[in-house]
Amino acid sequence: MKIAWEELERKAAEALRSSLEGVPSVKVQGIDKDCDIGGHRADFVTTVSTPAGTRYFVAEVKSVGQPRAAREAVNQLWRFREKRPDVVPVFIAPYISPASAELCKQDGTSYVDLSGNCRLVFDNAFIEREGRPNPFAEKRDLRSLYSPKSSRVLRVLLANPGKVWRVQELARESEVSLGLADNVKKLLEDREWTRKTEGGVAIREPEKLLAEWTENYSFRKNRVRDCYSLEPIPDLEAGLAEECRDRKVRYALTGFSAAARLAPMVRSPRAMAYVEKPLEELITTLGLKEVTSGANVTLLEPYDDGVFYGAKEVDGIRVASPVQVYLDLKGFRGRGEEAAVKLLDEVIRPKW
Repeated sequence: MKIAWEELERKAAEALRSSLEGVPSVKVQGIDKDCDIGGHRADFVTTVSTPAGTRYFVAEVKSVGQPRAAREAVNQLWRFREKRPDVVPVFIAPYISPASAELCKQDGTSYVDLSGNCRLVFDNAFIEREGRPNPFAEKRDLRSLYSPKSSRVLRVLLANPGKVWRVQELARESEVSLGLADNVKKLLEDREWTRKTEGGVAIREPEKLLAEWTENYSFRKNRVRDCYSLEPIPDLEAGLAEECRDRKVRYALTGFSAAARLAPMVRSPRAMAYVEKPLEELITTLGLKEVTSGANVTLLEPYDDGVFYGAKEVDGIRVASPVQVYLDLKGFRGRGEEAAVKLLDEVIRPKW
């Protein structure tokens, strides 16, 4: 939900006033917009009387509270407080993410958001409220970053954590348009999850990216065919691989099947694989029976070809990339989550 700028400024001033009015012996004297402080323009200044004297809460308002915007605000506010001990710098946004809040804390900048979170430190006063959810969540932003095509770019970045990419090269490797690759880059920059170099851009916070992607991913984005087989799981997986090779059908094991090969201590209670459609003949040939419960085989028709990026052969059978396997495992509570953690610890994180 996007807020018009004038409305945002009004709500920002109200949020700051509301936070301050709860402090004993503190009185809000007035609010002035678009003020000049030492030759620099502030969005608004709230004048407050305290037992220690008059304090000027200089606000920098941003339409988003991601780390990049927070850092810009902190840098802008530094100019106001440099030579004015009576100035209290305040960053205000609709929602300030935990990472942005931490950035403000480290710099000594107070903050308030329209969601009810705040941290105000001045004189002997300390006000802090945290943990309020984000009612202004930009679903469009998340949909844009974790859409099927955008996810191709994420797979490339996470599979090559040390590599510096030019946007053109990143688009080519991801098999997406130049504009889409550039948009993904900007969304990651807003979160400060990338680092810029003269040669291009590289992923800086792969674990944070993977964590947020996991929250916005479900293996059920694919067309799921749950089946049951009397064959032992290893025999079934070998038979599936052989049939796909013979038919020249692209496939890759994922979930428990892949984790058991990538992190051998993981047990495989069910076979799971991506297979290009059509699947009907394969299901018949393998003697599988589609079921609504008690499945020990899950075949996935990919929601996007990107799921095959980074797949490799392990002991003669094609296996999806560790990142893709991790995402799919997280969809299975209990043992799936345990296997995902093991894969992250033993295979993915060491390369980061």
